[in-house]
Amino acid sequence: MLPRYDPNDSETGMKLLEDLTTNACQLQQQVLEEIVKQNVQTEYLRSFLNGHPDKKLFKEKVPIVNYEDIKPYIERIANGESSEIISSQPITELLTSSGTSGGQPKMMPSTAEDLDRKTFFYNLLVPVMNKYVDGLDQGKGMYLLFIKPEIITPAGLTARPVLTSYYKSNNFRNRPFNRFNIYTSPDETILCSDSKQSMYCQLLCGLVQRDEVLRVGAVFASAFLRAIKFLEENWRAMCSNIRTSHVSDWITDPSCRNAVSLTLGKPNSDLADLIEYECGSKSWEGIIKKLWPRTKYIEVIVTGSMAQYIPTLEFYSGGIPLVSTMYASSECYFGINFKPLSKPSDVSYTLLPNMAYFEFLPVEKNHEEMSEKIQCNGVSDQNCIQEEDEREGMQTVDLVDVKLGHYYELVVTTFTGLYRYRVGDILMVTGFHNKAPQFRFVHRRNVVLSIDTDKTNEEDLLNAVIQAKCLLEPLGFLVTEYTSYADTSSIPGHYVLFWELKMKGNNDFPELDHTIMEQCCSTVEELLDSVYRRCRRKDNSIGPLEIRVVKHGTFDALMDFCVSQGSSVNQYKTPRCIKSEEAIKILDAKVVGRFFSKNVPFWEPFRIEIK
Repeated sequence: MLPRYDPNDSETGMKLLEDLTTNACQLQQQVLEEIVKQNVQTEYLRSFLNGHPDKKLFKEKVPIVNYEDIKPYIERIANGESSEIISSQPITELLTSSGTSGGQPKMMPSTAEDLDRKTFFYNLLVPVMNKYVDGLDQGKGMYLLFIKPEIITPAGLTARPVLTSYYKSNNFRNRPFNRFNIYTSPDETILCSDSKQSMYCQLLCGLVQRDEVLRVGAVFASAFLRAIKFLEENWRAMCSNIRTSHVSDWITDPSCRNAVSLTLGKPNSDLADLIEYECGSKSWEGIIKKLWPRTKYIEVIVTGSMAQYIPTLEFYSGGIPLVSTMYASSECYFGINFKPLSKPSDVSYTLLPNMAYFEFLPVEKNHEEMSEKIQCNGVSDQNCIQEEDEREGMQTVDLVDVKLGHYYELVVTTFTGLYRYRVGDILMVTGFHNKAPQFRFVHRRNVVLSIDTDKTNEEDLLNAVIQAKCLLEPLGFLVTEYTSYADTSSIPGHYVLFWELKMKGNNDFPELDHTIMEQCCSTVEELLDSVYRRCRRKDNSIGPLEIRVVKHGTFDALMDFCVSQGSSVNQYKTPRCIKSEEAIKILDAKVVGRFFSKNVPFWEPFRIEIK
């Protein structure tokens, strides 16, 4: 399932991708057969298949599940029971997802072999880029990569994010030389647990090696923009470091300090002067091209919720192409963008048929909801698509049988112990590469707000608002309507809630107590999930939550706008998240008070209790 090839050999890499996509149907059947055969005696599969490694029986008897269905099995492994509950291979670690369950990160099983699968996947990104961009072996990549907190479960397994797992693995740290993939960041700076020191050192190394940089990026667009903001605040100190060849004293991580000192080399006043000139200019428009003039593209994920950052990236980029190379998650690495220089709005991913067994639940726009299509496109796309799979007896479609233009929810069966698992991603088929379909990422199920790796759903937002508005009720105030949006006009972005208030038995607009309203902001934040609170407290990747109070009748005006755009009056529901700039302007024009959370919400790495 994992053919060996030299990642320096782009021609062989492209031939391998052609073979994989040409033989998608056969490979998918081989993957399913191998997974079922290997794991048929696990406790989970035995309960459905009774020891028979039959592919047809697998699809008839094994149910389609979500995380809550498999959570008890994973928690048993975390607490010390055998991996053979779900996997014939030893579970070597648990990968924490940005999605949550009960307010805590979901945990996905992983094996040693899975690291090899990820390495194989990463190596295939190189020949695709070489096909479209020449000379990538003539310089380096300034990729800003970071690790996140991890914990040890009662069984001694490490639980950590998927990228932290990979960067700390021998597959990454002892990777063979690849002339197409040389980083400006020493591994010591990537593996530094202090995110501020890591960010500073990686940017400093990138500046010192500016003449060698051919591509820049981070995993997510939000992380890359955070780095630019950090550079705005720290470029003077970095120039001083370059001028004196001395690393700032506050960089105390010994490995970081030593690695950066070696990279700095001799004092370089000319370089320091050049950086000071560019960074000291009145506008930072096009700053990336100015600081790293040989840059051919910016590699960041700009699909899904990250699309909101495209205008800001374009401001800083100076016309450099934005490239999204891959589609992956904690559950599995899925697909590659075979046309990396396409516009962000046109990005599609081709699923690699040897990475997992893929199934698809049809998701249909039905006639009743078409009247809301315009509203959803401009206001909130979460309700545009009716999930037909909720009916009894869910029927899936195989990878090679999906239809052009149709919408599906992705279901995976992995080599690591997930069987017919609903990933929660809604995809649209945009084409085919040989026999393998290509998909555009549409959105996550139920997610209404996202700034960074956070994914706040409508239910969690509602529960937080219900608790926060209790602070107002003793004062005679009622929250009559609310909606929200992710404000990314500044870095870091932050959540904005629009509240319409009234006094009980009185239509006059109430006077607002700043302290109480700020407490409402803090209450909402405390009740959002662990990933949001980590982004706020540990990563500083989300700013303080804001509540904007609007005049009485504002949400009537919002409804009038939505109806004017084609929504049905009879079927109209206040959207709990808005994306239309026009709708936001309507709400902002009627704001009478703005309040921010004054406290950073509590967060600590999640704990797994022995049961």
